[in-house]
Amino acid sequence: MSMMTGVERDRLTRRGLTLAWFIVVWDLIEGAVAITAGLIANSTALIGFGIDSAIEVFAASVVIWQLRAGSASRLRPALRMIALTFYALAAYVVFEAVRDLITQDKAGESLVGIMLNVAALIVMVPVALAQRRTGQALGNPVLVAQSTETWMSNYLSISLLAGLGLNTVLGWWWADPVAALVVAGFAAWSGHEAWKEAGEHHAEHPGGS
Repeated sequence: MSMMTGVERDRLTRRGLTLAWFIVVWDLIEGAVAITAGLIANSTALIGFGIDSAIEVFAASVVIWQLRAGSASRLRPALRMIALTFYALAAYVVFEAVRDLITQDKAGESLVGIMLNVAALIVMVPVALAQRRTGQALGNPVLVAQSTETWMSNYLSISLLAGLGLNTVLGWWWADPVAALVVAGFAAWSGHEAWKEAGEHHAEHPGGS
């Protein structure tokens, strides 16, 4: 494999920054719509969707902070912060899923919520794929980890829409929160992996950031 030139690295870094900024803008709009609609409809699920968007905004901001310093800089603290967002996402999902199981809340309680999840999948699946490819090409674990978090949110959207279908066809109201708990487990595991990778990076570069 040929060595990456400085021009290629700069191009990939700019692409990573563009993707991160897109996520910030998208999730700020998505979160504002979700929380506003949730307050109007008194929907805890929609407000929770907005909280998830806020977590993604923070994670994308970490990527921007790290990439602006250079693709090999600030890896350890950035990975630690990404790990914390995974843990926050897992805690949020567990709370929402347990609440739904206790109250027997049905998936897709709002047309706005359904439309937001469909739109999020259409837009964010290609973004997550581009993030992962860019992060792997750069050898940047922070960008790769953030792409995993984007996928987690996509899985949550899929679980809600699948839960809606299963509830409609089979009456399985519990399908969505159970699937969400599986996603929460993966989120917690991903947080652990990101935290461990930060420690390994520090061991390899004890004097670096």
